[in-house]
This record gives sequence, structure tokens and C-alpha cells, in this order.
Amino acid sequence: MRYSTYRQPGLTPLWAIIGTNVLLYIVTFIAPNVRLLLGLSPSAFWDRPWTLLTSMFVHAGLWHVMANMFTLFFFGRYLSLLVGEKRFLTVYFVGGILGGIFYVLLAPPFSIAVGASGAVFAIGGALTVMRPKIKVIIFPIPVPLPLWVATIGGFIILSFFPNVAWQAHLGGLVVGLVSGYFSRKRERRFF
Repeated sequence: MRYSTYRQPGLTPLWAIIGTNVLLYIVTFIAPNVRLLLGLSPSAFWDRPWTLLTSMFVHAGLWHVMANMFTLFFFGRYLSLLVGEKRFLTVYFVGGILGGIFYVLLAPPFSIAVGASGAVFAIGGALTVMRPKIKVIIFPIPVPLPLWVATIGGFIILSFFPNVAWQAHLGGLVVGLVSGYFSRKRERRFF
């Protein structure tokens, strides 16, 4: 029998999510019509309800997928260490799905949303409540910011950019903040 205090290297849920996003980005780069099939559109939602999930794995461009996966790697890794993989996955997928629901309810009917941003904002929101004062560096700002400033400020700033699904970001952020509140409360009880 062997005991160890560290995790063996392998395919973690975080790496599986990142790998799936990168793979689908490559597929949509080669066949752009796939993005339309897997993207979430309020007007087509009832005909293609699976897009509530598939849209979380498709991105509009290289910068989009890189920014989401880079943020997901750092924030997701930290949250996973704090709450475990199962809770991390719950926050990620519930945040992404609720973000999609917000998009379907609040976005223009014939628009299309793609990207993991709602799920990533859920991860950021959970960390914002659990570790609000931790310092992070957000490109292109060269100084460390408290996580709560980076997350809330990032949400507000990105909401003003054209073609940004702020509705999905909002839904994910709400899930993250609520999840972080309950996780932090549980953390306090445990210690």
C-alpha cells in the first residue's frame, strides 16, 4: 500500500474542460459553421436546447478562448484546491448554464452567444467571496489588484464592450457569488 500527500499527475476535470475548449476552437477554426450549430441563440433555443451547454465550449476567436482558458486555469485551479473538484465542477457548469439562461431571457432574439465566460465568471465570483483580498494581475494593468476589484471591475468594463454577452457574465457571476458565500460559511464552520 502506498500513501502520498500530493495529487498524482493526470487528467483532472480542469484540464479536461480546457482541452475540450481548445479542441472545439480548432474545430470551429477549420469549420466555422459549427460555431453557429453549437452557439446559443434565444430565437433558436427551443429547437436546439443542447446549446445551453455546447455554447460554453465554443469561442469566437483566438483571443476569446485564450483569455477564458488562461483565467479558468488560474482561478479554477485555486477554487478546486479550496472546495474540491466536485464543487468546482458544480460551480463551473451551474454558472455557465445559468449564464446561458440569463442570455436567452435578456439578449436580442437573433443574437448568438459562445464562450465559457459565464462559467469563468462563476469561478471568479466564488473566489471573490472566499478570498476577496488575494492579489491578482489582470492584463494590461501592471499592478496587483484585490480579486474582488478585478472580478467586479472586469464584469463592469466588459459589459460596455460591443458583442459581449454581459447577460451570461451576470448569470455566472450571481452563481459564483452565492456559491462562494455558502462555501465560505462552510469553511468557517469546519475550522
